[in-house]
Amino acid sequence: MTEPPAARSHSHSAISDDLSGEAFDAIAKIAYERAGLSMARSKMPLVKSRVVRRLRDLKLSSFEDYVRLVNDPAGEEERQRLINALTTNVSQFFRENHHFNLLRTQVLPDLLARLAGGGRIRIWSAGCSNGQEPYSIAMTLADLAPDIADKDVRILATDVDGEVLTFARAGRYPAAMIEGVPEPLRTRFFKPLPSSAGEFLLDPSLVGMVSFKALNLHELWPMKSAFDVILCRNVMIYFDEPTQVRLLSRFLNVLAPQGWLMLGHSERLPAILAARFHNAGSTAFQKLRG
Repeated sequence: MTEPPAARSHSHSAISDDLSGEAFDAIAKIAYERAGLSMARSKMPLVKSRVVRRLRDLKLSSFEDYVRLVNDPAGEEERQRLINALTTNVSQFFRENHHFNLLRTQVLPDLLARLAGGGRIRIWSAGCSNGQEPYSIAMTLADLAPDIADKDVRILATDVDGEVLTFARAGRYPAAMIEGVPEPLRTRFFKPLPSSAGEFLLDPSLVGMVSFKALNLHELWPMKSAFDVILCRNVMIYFDEPTQVRLLSRFLNVLAPQGWLMLGHSERLPAILAARFHNAGSTAFQKLRG
């Protein structure tokens, strides 16, 4: 691949750590247009700390050089890396555990009863990061129904960052990353890797239940069937209200009748959509009939 001109021009210069308002605005514009990320000037320190790493990797000497690179037609790959850098891939197993308690006690028993009658279950983890959320769902299902891997159950897990998806597909985690898994489930579903001290492999049958796909939530969705449950947690905090309304309206349209939507702890349904859902607890909503 030919190195973009901007990446060559300052290959041996020191990096200027001054992020001007103009450079920030240009980065924020790309983030909004490409991924719906809404970034006010108050986010300048955060953006600076994330993007300066890309300057170092590319041996660029200024944020202005970086802006020229990502705005260049040859900068498509770097535009995606910029989005990856700006979105926080922080997750853990059974994060915001009240949602998993609701799944275990109220949501999944009804779905499993339907499954026993010849139905199917479709769940979407939107913004799945390193895979802890969809695998937590898979463990919850398997704990309720030990033969679940042989049933018509699919968990779709999507994220805009291809690198975290590659990590997630392996189902391989260091000990520190599985601390949030309750001990009975950790013992049952994770096995230590003899060849790698301190790493654990998730049961392959559960890994096989999850389909990881790269997806920008603001672009076209290829999925055709309706979902029984959608989890989109701590993703919309990056979006302004019009973008949130558009995204939540699209979720509503792909939810099955009486399907469930779960959001992050600081996220709320806009008033314009709240009437379409029953509030079933902390940031958990069930789609109303009709």
